[in-house]
Parts: sequence; C-alpha cells; structure tokens
Amino acid sequence: MNKNSMSALCLEMYNRGKPYLGVIFLQFGYAGMPIVTKAAINQGMNIYTYTVYRNAIAALIFTPFAVFLERKARPGMTASIFWNIVLLGLLEPVLDQNLYYTGMKYTSATFTSAMCNILPAITFVMAWILRLEKVNIKSFHSQVKVLGTLVTVGGAMIMTMVTGPSIGLPWSKHDQAAAKADGAATYPQQDSVKGALMITAGCLCWACFVILQERQRLVPNKM
Repeated sequence: MNKNSMSALCLEMYNRGKPYLGVIFLQFGYAGMPIVTKAAINQGMNIYTYTVYRNAIAALIFTPFAVFLERKARPGMTASIFWNIVLLGLLEPVLDQNLYYTGMKYTSATFTSAMCNILPAITFVMAWILRLEKVNIKSFHSQVKVLGTLVTVGGAMIMTMVTGPSIGLPWSKHDQAAAKADGAATYPQQDSVKGALMITAGCLCWACFVILQERQRLVPNKM
C-alpha cells in the first residue's frame, strides 16, 4: 500500500470516527462540569445565580457562531418557532438545570452524574409512547434497548440505596476538616433520596427537551 492510499485510508477512518470522538470529548466535559459545579455550590454559590451565569456565558460564546455560520440556514421567525423556543428554554435551562443543581446540593457530583444515566431510559420510554421510537420485542435491537433501559434504571435505584464514607484526597483534607469544624456548614447535609428525586425530575424535563426538538425536526414549520 503506497503513501497516498494510506493517507486516504486514515482520512476515511478519521471521518468515520469523528462523531464518536466528539461524543467522547463531550463526555469528558460532562464529567468535569458536575465537579466544578459541586465545588462552587459547596463554597456558597447560589444555584440560581450559577444557572444564570452558565447560560449567559454560553449565549455570549455561541451567538457569533449562530449569527455568522447559521445565518442562511436557519428559518425565519414565526409564532410557532417562537413558542417552541420559549418552551425549550423553560424545560432545559430553567426547570432541568435548577432541579439538577438542587439535587446535586443534597448529594455529590459522582452521585449526580450516575443518576443522570437514567436520561436515556426516560427519553426512550417517552419516544416509545409518542411513537417516535419503534419497538418490536421480537427484534434483537429492540430487546437490547429495553434491556439497556432496565439496567440504567436499576443502576440509578442502587445509587439511591448505597451510601458510604467520602473518599478523601490529599488536597481535600483541609476542606473536609474545616467542614467538620464548622458543623458541616460549608457542605449542605446529604440526602440521597431527596437529591435523587430532584435529579430524576430534572432528567424528565431534559427528556421532554430532547423529545420536543425531535418532533420539531420531524415536523418542520411551514414558511
């Protein structure tokens, strides 16, 4: 195999793998976000203030891309599109994020990340009910989807029941000692059940957010 053929093969493999690489890097971001958020909450950051800052910064960063790259691709504003945007904004940035962070306040970053694994299960069930997802129990692919849904829900239930001591790291011993000295004033009291319920409600709003976008994609607005 000559050099040109090898380069073409590598380019083809890279193009095929780009979506998977993107998802992998996205998961690193998802893993880091709860850690940063939990640290901010433990230091006394108000949940609602944090949500506003997060979305304001995201809007500032992504607005130039939307203006310059999507100017010709996006449809004109209609009443239907406007109300869909309002509903999407209510479901994810307002309801989901505030419930998510409130649940994190009563638990931990690891617990919150693990609980969010029920999001695909909730989305799958809702898509099945709304007939956006076809399920044939006799089909192997459908059986795997159902099994995956049961596993994710079972794992989330186990997370609400299993508790244990915190795993301290060398650089966190000082903060843990200060929290104990202050009567746990720095860190809010842990309540796995309350936190799990709030995170689940947040995931439900997030699933509705995803479903609404999918329905909007399948039924485009008439211009």
